[in-house]
Amino acid sequence: MSTYRERLNPSARVYIYLVLLVPASILVFAPINMLAGIICAIVLYGGSVTALLVLSPVVEIENGVFRAGKARIPVSLLGEPEAFTGSAATLARGQKLDARAWLCIRGWIQPVVKVWVHDPQDPVPYWLVSTRNPNELVAALERANHELAGQ
Repeated sequence: MSTYRERLNPSARVYIYLVLLVPASILVFAPINMLAGIICAIVLYGGSVTALLVLSPVVEIENGVFRAGKARIPVSLLGEPEAFTGSAATLARGQKLDARAWLCIRGWIQPVVKVWVHDPQDPVPYWLVSTRNPNELVAALERANHELAGQ
């Protein structure tokens, strides 16, 4: 049973920026062969879009496990989550960032959630995870933690 799931896909702005690959590819190959330039531009743009979609990490809470990208941790080992937006999110990702923290952040998603790790064997003090819905992720983490405590 999944209580929260979000794929951190790039925003539309990123795909618009990728359109710049088309004229750049054509410009490089036009002196050689215009058709080769057009084909290369299409393949390069399509490959870039596909790679961004396929490689986008998933943030999920399922069966008492919090997953962000490839990392997983039981919710029972997590402390209170904190949501950050605006300038607080910028500080959390920058000046106030602990170098030991585990990160699943994306530049095109501004809000982040910080979740403290209470595992004495884990050297990571907290996870910092990008999310478009910080309040929903915090609520889902708290709900999953309460469900485990109630069992």
